[in-house]
Amino acid sequence: MNVYDSLRMVDLMRTLGFEQTDTPDDADMIIFNTCHIREKASEKIFSELGRFKPLKEQRKKQGKDLILVVAGCVVQAESAEFMNRAGFVDIALGPQTYHRLPELLRRLEQKRKQRIIDVEFPAVAKFDFLPAAKSNGVSSFLAIQEGCDRFCSYCVVPYTRGAEYSRPLNEIVEEARQLAETGTKDLMLLGQNVNAWHGEGKDGTPSDLSRLVKAVAEIDGIERIRYVTSYPSDFTKEMIAMHRDIPKVMPYLHLPIQSGSDRILKKMNRRYTCAEYEEIVACLREACPEIALSSDFIVGFPEETDDDFEQTMDLVRRVTFAQSYSFKYSARPGTPAAAMKDQIPEEIKTERLEKLQALLIEQHAAYNAGFLGKTMHVLLEDKAKKAGYLLGHTPQMQNVVVKASEEFLGQIVPVRITKTAATTLDGELS
Repeated sequence: MNVYDSLRMVDLMRTLGFEQTDTPDDADMIIFNTCHIREKASEKIFSELGRFKPLKEQRKKQGKDLILVVAGCVVQAESAEFMNRAGFVDIALGPQTYHRLPELLRRLEQKRKQRIIDVEFPAVAKFDFLPAAKSNGVSSFLAIQEGCDRFCSYCVVPYTRGAEYSRPLNEIVEEARQLAETGTKDLMLLGQNVNAWHGEGKDGTPSDLSRLVKAVAEIDGIERIRYVTSYPSDFTKEMIAMHRDIPKVMPYLHLPIQSGSDRILKKMNRRYTCAEYEEIVACLREACPEIALSSDFIVGFPEETDDDFEQTMDLVRRVTFAQSYSFKYSARPGTPAAAMKDQIPEEIKTERLEKLQALLIEQHAAYNAGFLGKTMHVLLEDKAKKAGYLLGHTPQMQNVVVKASEEFLGQIVPVRITKTAATTLDGELS
């Protein structure tokens, strides 16, 4: 979602005549887009800002200007402290107000010495004010839903992104069409709870994700559709069936579980049990046997016992995952979990995370090894680090490095897998 927001800010700035530059030394304006999910996020942004303060002062001595803008969830969560500690920042705005950036720049021009902060939750959605979307490559993001009403006890999203909002179906389909017309082939639909999307359909009545995906799949040029991040208990039979019935829906799903202990899930305020999660997985695999599953895990949540952690390990062994993201619990100020008793010592969290990650990496490697010698249809998206090679993705979202010339960029090509590892496949054009 932050990548999507950053790209939309670039689109906004282009309407004012700005263009992206690769180096800060060439920039008239630098925008930091921040995330508040992980611990010490604010400290990291203050550290980054400190690196650019001398550049701003140098420009001032030269009679020039460098506008520093900080956007996103760190500003939303810590606006007062932020402006006190970063007095040299010109504009600070939250994730729901970045569409106002052109207006804030005009205000800054009129009142040169006045810093501007905007962390409102506007009554009208920001999407109504953004310019037409353009592809930044053959793979693009498209936000269809934002905010969260779940209030997991460890999470800041409801406080920084606000309540759930679903964009209307027609608006989403039009943006998808614009992206297809400018080169997008692989489209990732985004939302904090993406499968909770319930925007108005073409007839003005609430729709659901399966109907939206069907409408997007009808767009010429869109060849691959994915969606992230899903909430387990928001799945319906229709959403599961679309993995069987709509060929453009890729056999890949990111479905966070967080913990394999029902007791911990309840303390996290996750509204499902492990048995319910596994039932959803079974239904998905029945509908789409080749589906690759990815998940999120938090270890060391307050009051997590050795037994709770072993239940997570057991769940991982039962389900098996092709990809995963795992983290030590980190307290976010203002969340209920931050005030819970029995916070887990750092050394225990580290030990548990290492044990979990070892199991997950073993599963990732075993999953990828099953593709050795097979031919996969790979969308080649970018140049790889190694000269003469391109980087792409399989339908199951695996990274593939292929020796190929740049003329193949943007194409879906058959690739025979010649080498596998836990995170990457090597292949050759078939």
